[in-house]
Amino acid sequence: MNAAVPKIAFITGGARGIGAALASELAGRGCKIIAPTRMELDLGSPDSVEAFLENNNALHIDILINNAGINVLRSVPEIGADDWQQMLQTNLTSALRLVQVFAPRMATRQWGRVLNISTVFSLVTKERRAAYSMTKAALNALTRSAAVEFGSQGVLVNSLAPGYVDTALTRGNNTPEQIATITNSIPLRRLAQPAELAKAAAFLVSEENTYLTGQTIVVDGGFTCQ
Repeated sequence: MNAAVPKIAFITGGARGIGAALASELAGRGCKIIAPTRMELDLGSPDSVEAFLENNNALHIDILINNAGINVLRSVPEIGADDWQQMLQTNLTSALRLVQVFAPRMATRQWGRVLNISTVFSLVTKERRAAYSMTKAALNALTRSAAVEFGSQGVLVNSLAPGYVDTALTRGNNTPEQIATITNSIPLRRLAQPAELAKAAAFLVSEENTYLTGQTIVVDGGFTCQ
């Protein structure tokens, strides 16, 4: 990052896990970080999202990272209307609204970076991940569409698709026995650390990235190669 002109990075879900690692990595590279709390911006509530955008209608940011997401474990027959709407709103619709508002502002300045945190389960899947996979696959589609629409105005848009990361969410959705099985299924034989994802993300949103856009970058220790 250019230390003389610090970039302003807006990160959702920046309090823990990958989001906290992203905030720490970018701050260490000279960025000013804006990471709203859930009380300030509840992505699961359309009213909260709209109120935040209205109250911050002059907010200037250079980097938008849509990191927050939820994974409600349900099989296809089990997906209820409330579960679906919750995941759709949090994982996709809120990201769309932030892109709709902030990407055009970046475009007027002819520079911007948008990074959507996706998942390998947008490309492959497993039992009880149907809704998660669907919403994150759609997020990848948003990435491609926004990259096409804003590319000529200097705004690069990408998705980062982590595999299994050692976070509270991963451990909350898997038993210790399942974690052991997962670890053995990864060619590197370990879960990723959030800081490793943050380093990959930092390049994608940096001034060093000048031509990579519209892509879903998989960082999974080789999991999807098998």
